[in-house]
Amino acid sequence: MLTQVADGVLVHRSEFLQSNAVAVHGDGGVLLIDAGLQDHELTCLADDLSASDQAVVAGFSTHPDWDHLLWHARLGPAPRYGTARCAAAVQEQLSDPEIKTKIIDHLDGTGIAEHVSLDRYGLITALPAGAERIPWDGPTVRIVEHQGHAPGHAALLLEDRGVLVAGDMLSDVLVPMLDFDGADPVEDYLAALRLLEAVAGDVAVVVPGHGSVGGAGQALDRIALDRAYVLALRAGQTPDDPRIGPAAKPGWEWVSDLHAGQARRLAAL
Repeated sequence: MLTQVADGVLVHRSEFLQSNAVAVHGDGGVLLIDAGLQDHELTCLADDLSASDQAVVAGFSTHPDWDHLLWHARLGPAPRYGTARCAAAVQEQLSDPEIKTKIIDHLDGTGIAEHVSLDRYGLITALPAGAERIPWDGPTVRIVEHQGHAPGHAALLLEDRGVLVAGDMLSDVLVPMLDFDGADPVEDYLAALRLLEAVAGDVAVVVPGHGSVGGAGQALDRIALDRAYVLALRAGQTPDDPRIGPAAKPGWEWVSDLHAGQARRLAAL
């Protein structure tokens, strides 16, 4: 079910990892950001858009993680964009003839492997390097590209709607997940947070890739929490963070294991 979070901005949440797809209404149709996740959810999303007489005219993937590269035939043939670096990373994935098998194997045991279709996986059109806007007939959507979580990761700012779509950052349930393939995973993430902080002052709604939508002031609060986490991780300290340890939300206790793995990897660098 689509839930309105701002004027002309709606969110569809997946059952899996509270994944958020974002629909932005424009004059000629809808911009769909990070469509997902399971087939029945994508069908529901298509039904909801059809019921409102809104066709999808453009898509966007915030980064090249598998769960942000999905699509469904019912959503139509609209161009699906990503940053140049994101699209290059996706092309590298698709050069592996076994990539789809590997994704399904990765999902084995989650209970959703048989409900995820990869037929239209990763069909991303690269925007020009350094592109600052999504090309579509609708509200201006500013691209805030960085390297904090994945190559070519992009947050999207809808300035006139007061909405920040954060991709896999600023979550209330997931700690920052560093890109350990980057040259400096910690500094890359801190630099990304600085970029987001520079645009978040007037944001009334923040939509993370996973977790709860935040209201006024929450973008800056989450930036501060994520920065404190990353700094503690760099210092080799245990972060005082409500997303890990005894304070973690029920069902999200595994995030503590994710944190422990990151701490070990960082210590080994």
